Amino acid sequence: MPYLQQTVTDVHPWSPNTFSIKLTRPDGFDFTNGEFVTIGLRQGGKLIARAYSIVSTRDTPHLEFLSIHVPEGELTSQLVQVRPGDTVWVNSKPTGSLTLKHVQPGRHLYMLATGTGLAPFMSLVRDAQTFSGFEKVILTHSVRTVAELAYREELESLVGDNFMYVPAVTREPFGFNLRCSDAFISGDLFRHTKLPPATPSNDRVMLCGNPEMNRQMRQYLDDNNWTMTNHRGAGNYTLEAAFVAHHN
Repeated sequence: MPYLQQTVTDVHPWSPNTFSIKLTRPDGFDFTNGEFVTIGLRQGGKLIARAYSIVSTRDTPHLEFLSIHVPEGELTSQLVQVRPGDTVWVNSKPTGSLTLKHVQPGRHLYMLATGTGLAPFMSLVRDAQTFSGFEKVILTHSVRTVAELAYREELESLVGDNFMYVPAVTREPFGFNLRCSDAFISGDLFRHTKLPPATPSNDRVMLCGNPEMNRQMRQYLDDNNWTMTNHRGAGNYTLEAAFVAHHN
């Protein structure tokens, strides 16, 4: 699949190890909110590329991505250094399993993210259509430090009758300090939000985060009669298993 050369238009550092970048958008490049695409840099004639969920929505003129900075990472150690005017290569074929067509309509939609796993959910909550199939959308984002709560102000501004934002910080003092998976499984998330416990018959779950969180939640959901979306059709939960949200 061809890669398309694009120009960096903005770089925003969130914390010492997380940042977002905006790029020009290729002509004719279309995607569904919640999908990911492979992006990369050319180094010594070789393209180093990784999969990144798209933060921006399909109706915006630019592409936006959220990344972690791994000092020894083959790509992120270089990506963190890009500045407006630099070149990033974008694959022409987006894909992914965190779109609205991957979950059935329901009562409440729970989005559970760790770290940069927030990215696809930003694309979804920025789109009013996401809320049309659910009474309420609840986004839970757990990180280690307060600074890693990327897009926090924007998310707080979106809170309303049909949207709840539940930030969680695990290694610094904060109002809610449970990992999103632990909070869901223990029921603390529902006590915190004053919502009824999620059930597979009424509610839907989307997962995007580190492999441990994905494994823990998948095991819990499977053991409690939830059905993951697969090639046979949309279930009541879905996760992005195609890549790890912490890139290198």
